[in-house]
Amino acid sequence: MKAAVLKAFGSPLAIETLPDPTLGTGEVIVDVVAAPVVSYANEAFSGARNYLLDLPLAPGIGAVGRVRAVGPDATRLAPGDWVFCDPTVRSRDDAVSPDVLLQGWTAAGEGGLRLQAHFRHGSFAEQIKVPTENAVPIGAIDAADAARWCALNVLLVPYGGLLAANLQAGETVLISGATGSFGSAGVAVALAMGAGCVIAPGRNEAALAALARRFGPRVRTVKLLGSEEDDRSRMLRAAPGPIDRVLDLLPPSAPAAAVRAAALTVRPHGTIVLMGGVAAGLELPYRHLMRNCITLRGQWMFPREAAVRLVGLIRSGVLTLDPFDFAEFSLDRANEAVAHAAAHAGPFKMTVLRP
Repeated sequence: MKAAVLKAFGSPLAIETLPDPTLGTGEVIVDVVAAPVVSYANEAFSGARNYLLDLPLAPGIGAVGRVRAVGPDATRLAPGDWVFCDPTVRSRDDAVSPDVLLQGWTAAGEGGLRLQAHFRHGSFAEQIKVPTENAVPIGAIDAADAARWCALNVLLVPYGGLLAANLQAGETVLISGATGSFGSAGVAVALAMGAGCVIAPGRNEAALAALARRFGPRVRTVKLLGSEEDDRSRMLRAAPGPIDRVLDLLPPSAPAAAVRAAALTVRPHGTIVLMGGVAAGLELPYRHLMRNCITLRGQWMFPREAAVRLVGLIRSGVLTLDPFDFAEFSLDRANEAVAHAAAHAGPFKMTVLRP
C-alpha cells in the first residue's frame, strides 16, 4: 500500500510503499477513503508535543473508509461496509484500567507502545488495520461525502467530554475554548444533546459572532478580556441561571487562569470536565469544591460506544455535518495538507487526505 511515512521527528513525510496489513482474529482491514489532518499535526510531527511514537510509521488519526476484510469473530461487519475508524485502541486484557493507544498518533505509556507495535500504522495510508470494535458502521454514503464524515473525528472529542459531564436536556453548559476547533464542535454537540443554553466564551470576536449567527439564541457568547475575576463574572451574567456543567477544551498555550475562570462558574453539585491540553499547573480551591459538592474529572477522548451514538445523532438529523468546510489533498500531497491544516485552523474547518 502507498503511505505517507514519518521517519523521524522534524522530517517531512515520505511517500512510500509499505506492506499491506495482514488480517488476524479480532481485526478489520479498511480501505481508507478519507483521513482527517488535524490542525496541530505539524506540532506532533516536529516533536514539539512529545508524543510517544515509535518511528518510522504512517501517522494519521481516524479515517472513513470501506471494509476490505474482517476476522472470523466479526458477526455483522462485512466487506464493502462504510465505517469510521475510531483511533482510540484499548487493550482487551484489563476492562477496568486498559492501556490506550491513539492509533497513528500517540501511545499512553508503555502499554500503549505495546499496542502500537501491533496496530502500527495510522490513516495516512491506503489501508489501515484496526481492532474489530474500532470499525464503527456509519451506513451507506456516497464516496464524495467521505471527507464530510471525517468531522466525526472532531465531534467525538467534545461528545466524550459532555458524556463524562452527564449533560442532561435543558441544562446550561459552558464550553471553555468555544472558538477553537474542538470547542466550536462542542457547542454544536451540546445543542444536539438538548442543552437549554450554551455559554461560549472566547477572545476571537469574529468567531464568537459566527457562533451566535449559526446557532441562535440558545448560544450566549462572552468576550474574554483577560482578568480572571472579571471574566468569571461576565460568564455568570451571560447565563440564564445556574451553570450545570463546564467542559474545558483549551489548548496547551492557554493559561491556568483561563481554566479556573470558567471552571469556577459551575453551580453547587455541578460538574467540571477537563479535556484540553493546558500545560500549566492548575490550582483550584479545595474547600470550594468540597463544600459545594462539585465533581471534577478528567476525560481523554471518549468511551467506546460514543462513536455509535454520535452516528445515531447525525443520522437522525439532530446533529448536522453541514457547517464543516473541507480542503482535500491527495496522499502524494500529504506535506502540503499538514501545512494547510496548520494555516487554516478554526471552527468547522477541516483538512482531509484522500488516499
